[in-house]
Amino acid sequence: MFFLGDIMNKKVKMPAASEALPGRTAPIPTSERHYVSGVAQKADAPEGMETVYFGMGCFWGAERLFWQTSGVWLTAVGYAGGITPNPTYQETCTGLTGHAEVVKVIYDPQKVSFADLLRVFWESHDPTQGMRQGNDVGTTYRSTIYTTTEAQLHAAEASKADYEKALKARGLGRVTTQIMAAPTFYYAEEDHQQYLAKNPYGYCGLQGTGVACQVPASVAS
Repeated sequence: MFFLGDIMNKKVKMPAASEALPGRTAPIPTSERHYVSGVAQKADAPEGMETVYFGMGCFWGAERLFWQTSGVWLTAVGYAGGITPNPTYQETCTGLTGHAEVVKVIYDPQKVSFADLLRVFWESHDPTQGMRQGNDVGTTYRSTIYTTTEAQLHAAEASKADYEKALKARGLGRVTTQIMAAPTFYYAEEDHQQYLAKNPYGYCGLQGTGVACQVPASVAS
């Protein structure tokens, strides 16, 4: 028998491998093409472009921020950072997969710098809330940056330290953002891809702290 408190504890605490749902061997179906750009949804990054994954709470609003950012070539939403292979949305919501909702961002560094993407990330959500984002509570809504290059990793960590100082100066708490080399990314279902383009009046709970992010000059390239 489960009580509400037990369920909530599971949602805000990462599951052990022995607790995780089993998942499946095959990927779940997703869309063939990006609803906004028409690019193949699972297209590889073209030569010269780079990929990074951002988790900012609910991935619907986060994805829209990035597909609207000049220099971003392709976005997709999915699940990463957990245990369960090829999870469904319903499974991630239990808190028993360990995954965060994330946005895959493929961008052209000749048109938009990684520093610019970091500014969008830090200023568009509250990275001090731990396993939640506003009214969205659970491990799936944690703040994350999953990088694909050493340069991205170092830049993300430097920007975190700098932004934390700015937040503390305004009386806010420490940054809880998880930063690490990108784990396996699993595409979310078709209805979640570019959700707010398909449903313009859909839910978006993103809300920043109002504190500007000044990315250090050393990572501004």
